Amino acid sequence: MKTLRLLAAPLLLALAAGATAAPVTYTIDPTHTDVLVSWDYLGFAKPSARLEASGTVVYDAASPGTSKVDVVLPLASFDGHVDRLNQRVQREDYFDAGRFPEARFTSRSVRVDGDRLRVAGDLTLRGVTRPVELEAVVTRAANHPAKNTPALGVAASTRIRRSEFGLVQQLPNIGDELEIRIQLVALAGGAQ
Repeated sequence: MKTLRLLAAPLLLALAAGATAAPVTYTIDPTHTDVLVSWDYLGFAKPSARLEASGTVVYDAASPGTSKVDVVLPLASFDGHVDRLNQRVQREDYFDAGRFPEARFTSRSVRVDGDRLRVAGDLTLRGVTRPVELEAVVTRAANHPAKNTPALGVAASTRIRRSEFGLVQQLPNIGDELEIRIQLVALAGGAQ
């Protein structure tokens, strides 16, 4: 009987350890998250704008393919570094931010591709929803030393065509393709 208990103890410990490995829900930390959008300006330059982000990421390091993402981008936070541009894009003929105050990305699936994640989902902008795939890398998943809570860092990118969302102003002079780069920090339990 003693032998059986000695054999059972490591098995129970292993099962308990496996039970604690579970998905963690992280809340995006807007003060340490950047969403940068850049576009071609008449072939002369690639200006960029920043948007704030909020939302959640559900991540399981043992099973990254089960991850989920839900991100909201308030369009009023658009900062293209020029006041006139910032005001123009809010108008009805651009973002129509009065009727559609936010853009939203919600994942449908996550596929592991080597050291990268392919996050397929739906982007809704200006009342139009289109499929988008993000290429993402988990930069770090560890306890945040200043917050004393689990934290997640993710770098992601994608490209979209603004015309697919009804943003056709000044085409083809101003580029149709938008490059979106994201540096995201999220904290477990909504800690800020």
